Amino acid sequence: MSTGREVSVRPPRTRPLWVFVALGAAGAVMAAGRLVYTGEFLDWWVGGGLLAALVGVAFLHAVTLEVGADAYGVRYGSLVRRPRSLPWGDIADLRVHIQYGRHGEEYFRVGVLLRDGRTRRLPLPLSVSRDDRPDFDARLDELRALHRRHGAPESDHLAVISRRTAGRGAAVPLILCVLLLAGAGLAAWLVPVTGATKDAWESAAPCAAEAPPAEREECLTTRPAVIARTEVNGGKGPSRLYFADGRPVDRVTVSREGARGFRAGDRVELTVWRRQVRVVAGEHHVWREHFTDAGSVAVVAAGLALAAGYPGARVLLRRRGRRLPDDEVLPSALPFAGALVVTALWLLPLCYLHPLGLPAAPGPLAWAAAGSLVTPVLLVLAWRATRIRTPQVAATAAATGATGAVPREAAGEDVFLAARFLESTDYNPNHFGTHVVLGDGPPAVVPHPGPGRFAAKAVPAHRLTVKGVRRPRGGDGDGVPRGWHVAELDDAGQPVRLTAAPADLARILRSLDAVETATGTDNA
Repeated sequence: MSTGREVSVRPPRTRPLWVFVALGAAGAVMAAGRLVYTGEFLDWWVGGGLLAALVGVAFLHAVTLEVGADAYGVRYGSLVRRPRSLPWGDIADLRVHIQYGRHGEEYFRVGVLLRDGRTRRLPLPLSVSRDDRPDFDARLDELRALHRRHGAPESDHLAVISRRTAGRGAAVPLILCVLLLAGAGLAAWLVPVTGATKDAWESAAPCAAEAPPAEREECLTTRPAVIARTEVNGGKGPSRLYFADGRPVDRVTVSREGARGFRAGDRVELTVWRRQVRVVAGEHHVWREHFTDAGSVAVVAAGLALAAGYPGARVLLRRRGRRLPDDEVLPSALPFAGALVVTALWLLPLCYLHPLGLPAAPGPLAWAAAGSLVTPVLLVLAWRATRIRTPQVAATAAATGATGAVPREAAGEDVFLAARFLESTDYNPNHFGTHVVLGDGPPAVVPHPGPGRFAAKAVPAHRLTVKGVRRPRGGDGDGVPRGWHVAELDDAGQPVRLTAAPADLARILRSLDAVETATGTDNA
């Protein structure tokens, strides 16, 4: 057990990092020498040396980083960054923050909750793999022991903040929502512009011989040309047609199929509209520029607006759960996603067929009216589905043994309920259990949904005492579904957690209580 001695944390495995520090120093020397020799700051060697020096400074910060704690408080800094200190009197609690990498990696860091509500994340200790967790946990225990000895922690509970918890910031989904709404607004603004452009192109007629130059932009002008060469791009880049002598234009950007249809020396006829070549017609192939219709742009605008609804729902749920503890898991926003998907099924076709407004026909009006009624109903259902359910009902049912309908296991039939013990115990070795079976026999942990009690491990109900039922927390791990509850049990002095859906958890706790009561009666 830690006695509250001074703690000093330095980054592990710093030897490879010193190589980059040395390269940065070499780059700085090279840049300085080159600058003195040539006197030119805009030089490739000078720029490369300065870039290497900046990288070296970053690695020097990582190598010399240190976090320390003593009777005064917590301090951290490096040779590059000035030290900062946080007195224990200003620290309300220590917590763990889980950060996520691009491929789902989990990084554990220590966070400091100040008494004014602000949070600071310490650069060390840091856990980036399972091998680092024991050292990370040991350092965290030492910091918490110092805090208990020299400070005044607000709670003995260690809060774990993950992407599912209430304490996670809402900045990322809020920014994403704003960006998607901005894109939807821009696309909506382009809907009438796109529609007017396509209508003008479809209604354009050949220019009359006596048409003045100012009016020739809105009519079609044809000019002969000879293709000099073609450029077919096999990737995502544009393909081009080049014309002999650069007349009437030097080149035209076309599709890949359009470039493949022409050969060098082909005589073609170009159709010009609004000062751009819109059609290239040859003897065997014709390329026409594609004009996006208003319906497609309206679909993009509606799709972006609907896509903004999901991060908006996440922001709403975080706002809704602002009074929850920071490490308590929030409900999932998937019910809102379902409502948005159903809305897209009726809204996107409507936007495509009628981008500029609904006609007076009864069919589209009935379609829009029905969809406008369905979407609010789904949103209300999603709001109800994501309400924060307290586990008081489950806890009361477990404590009083209240029963509603007669459970199926009462007739001797085995019932397999999805549930997991979060600790490795003698009846759940290596966390192998995925279900709890009730019925013909004592409650047992099994690694399958049945049928049969193969590999079952009997739960020692006589050793277990229910301490309470709560909602999931960040420390329970991402494997616990958001809608489940967690029962905190005492197993002969060892804390054990059992998680399941609320109704299933109450049913399991009633069975354990019944077995314990029956065992006590038999012993009496």
